[in-house]
Amino acid sequence: MTEKYLIYAAKVLSILFAPFYFSILAFLVMFVFSYMKLLPLNYKLLILGVVYGFTIALPLLGIAMYGKLSGLRRHQMTKRELRFVPYVITIVCYSCCLVLMDSLHIPHFMISILVCALSVEVVCAIVNNWFRISTHAAAAGAMNGALLAFSIIFNFNPLWWLCLTLLIAGMVGSSRIILRQHSLREVNWGAVVGFLCGVITILIV
Repeated sequence: MTEKYLIYAAKVLSILFAPFYFSILAFLVMFVFSYMKLLPLNYKLLILGVVYGFTIALPLLGIAMYGKLSGLRRHQMTKRELRFVPYVITIVCYSCCLVLMDSLHIPHFMISILVCALSVEVVCAIVNNWFRISTHAAAAGAMNGALLAFSIIFNFNPLWWLCLTLLIAGMVGSSRIILRQHSLREVNWGAVVGFLCGVITILIV
């Protein structure tokens, strides 16, 4: 019975903290817990709508259509050799989102979040040609790296937020292992790749 609940919890965590959701989660946190909560509601809804459409709705729709046309089921597309097209679909959607947000003159540090998410997808797609890594762990690692980079840029103490994001990253990585979607090695490498992408892209971009 305990094992049943553990697997159920792992499935819930994998869904709640899927890579697609980290970008919009970052924007929601900024709009609720930072000075950006003072922005007009219409402006915040516009940004959230654009981010949701291009980083969640369109990639999921595109991947679902690819699976239907190719006859592949969802669990089959988790295989390393079959993940290339889903990566490409996601990268194209994220790139379109960047172009649109740039045309709307969205503040640069907001766009850098999407650049970070895009860099994670690109690096994971490249690394996937040689060995499989966990995209869930990479997204969670990027969240930690981006938070650390933003704390350097804006000069704030990230301790409590970092504790929370590290806890989430640990739970997400553990859930992927419990569900036997990835090995410990794949989760660890994913977290390292994501962390480096998060730190480097935010500091450079």
